[in-house]
Amino acid sequence: MSRSPELVRLIEHLDSAVSPHHSVAHSARQLVDAGFESVDFGRLERLPERGFVADRGLLIAWRRGHAGAGFRIVGAHTDSPGLRLKPSSSSTAHGWRQLNVEVYGGVLNNSWLDRDLGVAGVVVLNDGTTELVRSSRPIARVPQLAIHLDRDVNERGLVLDRQQHLAPVWGLDDGSATSVIEWLARDAGIDPDRVRTWDLGLFDVTGAALLGSDEELLASGRIDNQVSCWAAVEGLIASSSGPGTAVVALFDHEEVGSESTTGAAGPRLEWILEALHDGSRAELHARYADSLCISADCAHSVHPNYPDRHDPSHRPLPNKGPVVKINANQRYATDSGSAAAFVALCERAGVPHQFFVSRNNMPCGSTIGPITATRLGITTVDVGAAQLSMHSARELCGSADPILLSLALREHFSS
Repeated sequence: MSRSPELVRLIEHLDSAVSPHHSVAHSARQLVDAGFESVDFGRLERLPERGFVADRGLLIAWRRGHAGAGFRIVGAHTDSPGLRLKPSSSSTAHGWRQLNVEVYGGVLNNSWLDRDLGVAGVVVLNDGTTELVRSSRPIARVPQLAIHLDRDVNERGLVLDRQQHLAPVWGLDDGSATSVIEWLARDAGIDPDRVRTWDLGLFDVTGAALLGSDEELLASGRIDNQVSCWAAVEGLIASSSGPGTAVVALFDHEEVGSESTTGAAGPRLEWILEALHDGSRAELHARYADSLCISADCAHSVHPNYPDRHDPSHRPLPNKGPVVKINANQRYATDSGSAAAFVALCERAGVPHQFFVSRNNMPCGSTIGPITATRLGITTVDVGAAQLSMHSARELCGSADPILLSLALREHFSS
């Protein structure tokens, strides 16, 4: 079956973005190919018309508009729940070699069982430089206990202790002192003696795949929230110049609260917006008042096996367009005005839309939306593509929804 160029680029992004660092590196390559200029965070005094800054798991890109016109911002996040390597990353137990991991974010623990896992992220060398690394093949696995040794697991339910039961195996204890870091460095062509520290995590090596008789579904790791990262960058590159200054902000650490130098609660986006403004602080605040931020993060599709987990009147479905997320208790930043603005964007772009509100007896999660709105005072709307299996090692969404979201974001940047 013939696939659209957009879908090919989306799958390439999902397969490349195996860590926040890899997500940023891949998006940066797309921006450079489209004529955007890379800028160092230490040189913000003269920003180009089209450019971006990248730092670890954070990327902020822009295209200047008319002086004094508001900002058209899209925010998303590059991180996903998973298993990260500890500083002392390798150990042995009962004849096995294991990896010492720390659980990052709200992981669905059981989804990491019995998957072929690779290692990816960044290593910091002795001279302070960094290198992206990604294992060339699967290296580890978290094996589930056999049913013969856990006879009532199906009736009782699987219970996993994060410290005891999620440590992957990566070989047999043959007396070798080689650590996983040494193996990974050599695999990447780096002298292990040059590696000082690292930020590494595990990932399911199975690539993104289209499912269904008409390939209407997309299965992949890190759909939350790489779909939004892809749609934001895709929309920016494809958009035409409008009066507003278009900005994409891809943050790290959303899954653990966003409180970091590269998270949405940090100052980096504000630094860029100030650097893009030529005028007084009062004029900058006036531009903020004329701005709109779209917080793009995946939404919960109704599950056919658990329809009772959704409000009966708000049950989003895949391939029905972006979901506007609303919560009266401000877990989402959407208000009536920002919702109306996004619906108008969808109508102009010819894109359908849906609404999601949680059940009253089931609290929802949150996003970077309320954080950005609080920090900057910019009107914000929370939206996202509908998906199943959120926070699983492998998730599911409609194959059309990421493209529909990118079309709405393109209209946002152009308007």
